[in-house]
Amino acid sequence: MFRGFYAIVYKESRHILRDPRTLFLMLLVPGLQLTVFGYAIDLDVKNIPTVIYNMDGRTPSRELLDRFVNTGYFTFVSQVDSDEELRHTIIRGRAKVGIKIPPDFSDKILTGAHTDMQILIDGSDSTVAMQALNVSNAIALRSSVGILTEQFGTQAAPPIEARTRVLFNPDMRTANFMVPGLVGIILQLITMLLTAFAIVREKETGTLEQLMVTPVSRLGLILGKLVPFGIVGIIEIISVLLLMRFLFQVPIAGSVSMLAVFTLIFMVTTLGLGLFISTFAGNQTQALQISFLIILPSVLLSGFIFPQESMPYIIYVIGQVVPATYFIRILRGIILRDATFNDLWINGAILAGMGFTVLTAATLRFRKKLA
Repeated sequence: MFRGFYAIVYKESRHILRDPRTLFLMLLVPGLQLTVFGYAIDLDVKNIPTVIYNMDGRTPSRELLDRFVNTGYFTFVSQVDSDEELRHTIIRGRAKVGIKIPPDFSDKILTGAHTDMQILIDGSDSTVAMQALNVSNAIALRSSVGILTEQFGTQAAPPIEARTRVLFNPDMRTANFMVPGLVGIILQLITMLLTAFAIVREKETGTLEQLMVTPVSRLGLILGKLVPFGIVGIIEIISVLLLMRFLFQVPIAGSVSMLAVFTLIFMVTTLGLGLFISTFAGNQTQALQISFLIILPSVLLSGFIFPQESMPYIIYVIGQVVPATYFIRILRGIILRDATFNDLWINGAILAGMGFTVLTAATLRFRKKLA
């Protein structure tokens, strides 16, 4: 019944040992991923980038701002001098919360009169928005209780009120936050995997070598391989954007043409990543395993689900070399915040630099492999 069992086990074990690259990927990569992502995944939102517009500037207002910092939930990234700058900083994505303190804040605190502060919250990230909303209200209430106790004994109404306003996604719909990011992840997944698998499959069947003996230049071969998948990517992005708009009811607030330009830049990067993977992988199994080294960081470290500001510093740095990080910022900026080119060009420039680098490296390595 078990005739030949030990011979087959021996044969398959030899095959595994003769392929050290696949063995390395199978044994080391899961542990590496668990270590990195175990630190990266933190549902407790902290270090929310915050912009300050303090029109008062005196001790009571500074003490109030110190309470925000001391909670650990807010990190002050800049201070502005106008309402326009305050809102524009949030639109650009540099801050997710804006705090505005009126010029008579200290006077009203000292006299026991009612005062308020305005809290602007970027609702395009519903998780951060909810946390910022709850903590802001708690700080205002706690500050009021302290003032009532220390100075006035009792009072009918709290002296400080946090007037919160959620921008861009006032209902804090999860779909408005998740779906634009999902568009970027899907586009990367499709273009990168199709490109890598198609070239590796040619290697496995031996047709790639046959193509090389035809009168086709190597550059022509590379571009000829990439362009069809670029067209597939364009069709894919159009279809998912239509689904986003009409199925999930997420409107595009900004420029569609600008979104198209940035999408093409991102596609160059993902196509280059697919080509780069194909130069390392000897078969489709290896291509899939190497792809997961890029896909999982794109999902977990790019800010698609978990805020990057809450991650440990080293994990945050790793997230900054993930191309999806910048494309997701662009998607949410255009789709949700109506951001302009001036607001997003830095993300686009970084993405273009990444695309040029990875495509050049992949092309040179691919040409070397063919040689």
